[in-house]
Amino acid sequence: MTTEDYYELLQVDRGADAATIKSSYRRLAMECHPDRTGGCKQNEARFKAISEAYDVLKDPQKRAAYDRFGHAAFQNGGSGGGNPFGGGGFEGFSDIFSSIFGEFMDPQGQRQNAARGADLRYDLELTLEEAFTGVDKTVEVEALAPCEPCGAKGTKAEGGAQRCGTCGGAGKVRAQQGFFVVERGCPACLGSGATIADPCPSCRGEGRTLSRRKLNVSIPAGVDEGTRIRVTGEGEAGLRGASGGDLYLFVHMKRHPLFTREGTTLVADMPISFSTAALGGTVTLPNIDGSTIELKIPTGIQSGEMLRQRGAGMSVLNHRGRGDLMARILVETPTKLSKEQRALLEQYRATETGDECPASKGFFARVREALS
Repeated sequence: MTTEDYYELLQVDRGADAATIKSSYRRLAMECHPDRTGGCKQNEARFKAISEAYDVLKDPQKRAAYDRFGHAAFQNGGSGGGNPFGGGGFEGFSDIFSSIFGEFMDPQGQRQNAARGADLRYDLELTLEEAFTGVDKTVEVEALAPCEPCGAKGTKAEGGAQRCGTCGGAGKVRAQQGFFVVERGCPACLGSGATIADPCPSCRGEGRTLSRRKLNVSIPAGVDEGTRIRVTGEGEAGLRGASGGDLYLFVHMKRHPLFTREGTTLVADMPISFSTAALGGTVTLPNIDGSTIELKIPTGIQSGEMLRQRGAGMSVLNHRGRGDLMARILVETPTKLSKEQRALLEQYRATETGDECPASKGFFARVREALS
């Protein structure tokens, strides 16, 4: 095991995010990989040290332990002159180690929280108009709910569930493994702390049964793609009356026929005729709130230019005010011309001097210069 600082090995700051750490590891591993350096022993040792550092820092739980205790977090009782965690000896260290790593040390550690109901996910699709105004939605979920026949107790007996004799009601048991004390979910009660001698036939002692229910959920104005809304306690029911999980709504946006969204800004492509682009004018555009907006087209506007209407965009989530509306100008060339229109355009072309379109004039001047 290396004694070098893991952050220095990977050449990252202590506050670096996971993506930065991963990128730096890949770069350094490529530089000193034994297969690329002809089996150099020094590079091989460096590669092992980098891999060791990355193995710790890529894992949030291991990284938290390292940030707090350094290399001693991964040694039996620490190193050097004495116990770095005080006078508690190895047992004190094992308790700290177990609390940091939790389920990493115990593959069945999830049983310790088995009494609480699981969280649920629901994908909710909204129109842009619904996201703008906010909306009340009815969602239907199928999940474990409290058992009605036994009142979520898991048994119809008067005494109800009895305290587990194996763990004494704690829901967890401890076992000594060398210098470590490992805590696991109780195998007798599956972490609930109680056992049932006469289980309810409807729920088989769990105190919950599968059912389908409808919920009314209020969606605030301004939500966007990927917004997560938490509905506390509306997830899966807990084991025998324990607290329920939460319901998480993930928002997805339907495609809009007119607007695309960039945060709180709405963008609309607005085709105009080349005569309007040349002479200027006004264009009426519908707004997301049902009103209409008149946009003034300046003389000589070019295709791709943006016109901004402040305060006409999307609602801001959990705040007052609105974003902006941007109209992207698309100058449209006519595909069908009458004889009269063609004649008028021919007359116009005959009068062109090149100064009417400075961009094209400058471009062709640069072309001539390059070819000369």
